[in-house]
Amino acid sequence: MVDAGIEVANVLVTNGPWLIAIAAAFGFLMAWGIGANDVANAMGTSVGSNAITIKQAIIIAMIFEFSGAFLAGGEVTNTIRSGIIDTSYFTATPELLVYGMIGSLLAAGIWLVVASALGWPVSTTHSIVGAIIGFAAVGVGADSVSWDKVGGIVGSWIVTPAISGFMAFILFQSVQKLIFNTDDPLSNAKRFVPFYMAFAGFIMSLMTIMKGLSHVGLHFSITESYLLAAAIAAVVGITGKIAISRLQMSDKADRQTQFKNVEKVFAILMVLTACCMAFAHGSNDVANAIGPLAAVVAVVNSGGEIAAKSALVWWILPLGAVGIVMGLAIFGQRVMQTIGKNITHLTPSRGFAAELAAATTVVIASSTGLPISTTQTLVGAVLGVGMARGIAAINIGVVRNIVVSWVVTLPAGAGLSIIFFFIIKGVFN
Repeated sequence: MVDAGIEVANVLVTNGPWLIAIAAAFGFLMAWGIGANDVANAMGTSVGSNAITIKQAIIIAMIFEFSGAFLAGGEVTNTIRSGIIDTSYFTATPELLVYGMIGSLLAAGIWLVVASALGWPVSTTHSIVGAIIGFAAVGVGADSVSWDKVGGIVGSWIVTPAISGFMAFILFQSVQKLIFNTDDPLSNAKRFVPFYMAFAGFIMSLMTIMKGLSHVGLHFSITESYLLAAAIAAVVGITGKIAISRLQMSDKADRQTQFKNVEKVFAILMVLTACCMAFAHGSNDVANAIGPLAAVVAVVNSGGEIAAKSALVWWILPLGAVGIVMGLAIFGQRVMQTIGKNITHLTPSRGFAAELAAATTVVIASSTGLPISTTQTLVGAVLGVGMARGIAAINIGVVRNIVVSWVVTLPAGAGLSIIFFFIIKGVFN
């Protein structure tokens, strides 16, 4: 037993730099796939409703995906790294955990690149969770998988689209009631849209304050966090009101022209909700790429010791954030089409409701450490907006294809990771 322990330590010490370098490369590939697929989904509503251009979407993603990942990306990482599998099963053979996490990153990364090339909006969370379950169940034993936590995550794939869909439905119904179905839609848009903007500002700033600022050494109480977020929301709302007041539009135009002008007002709001969605996405989904990478670095650097929690090495979060942004910029246009154009016809007002509902759901899930699927959350929100207009407004064929691609993702991630796990194990052993 002692000899085996020494041998393990030797494997990790001798090959440590190589293992970390390979894990970093595959982690970057995974992050690139997240950008190409999941971030394209997140930006798809804004682009599809013609509120922003693809170029503007990439710039917004560069700033806010990076900020979300860097400031608020640490909370979910622990769930991905140590919640899905019971690491006590790897105590005697920590090198198997390292090989498995590296194989999982490669498996999920390849699957995301393939799906993005085909224009399928799949779940990055499904991909990496399936990959980790696959190598652990086959390579180590089914008991090493925390099936109760997996059950909770699977449950969230059903619950979160339902929550975001319901929220989007309510948001869009409120827009209809307060603005579109009134005698003076443009005046009411100028009156109420700043409040929607303030709500979006509140959600994003609260997430940053409560989860992100602790990473940079700033700590606030719950009360202080809410008060500060409320103050930021007020500033956002007032700034929005000023921006809207500068739009050259007449309240006396015919009703059809007023509706078009109202959509112009919502286009301003869509820029803010796109920022919210990018930030929320960065905070939640960066964990899919950096969680396994962080586990590899921690185990190798400790010489085989598997700690329940370990500090992130400084370069891991930026690596994931840069990979995400590059994936969107280089390869994201194909998947944007599906979410933004093909499920239901989106206008800025409809896109706003979908995006803000999805961002709010992701922020809530991220703050509780639950690794939900942003793709499913956003699809649920877009469906919610479509349902507000009636079932005929939804392209059922596209929705069916999306659901099929989701079902395929879990076994695809698991199967690939099992193959890569045994290949990597064979190479290093």
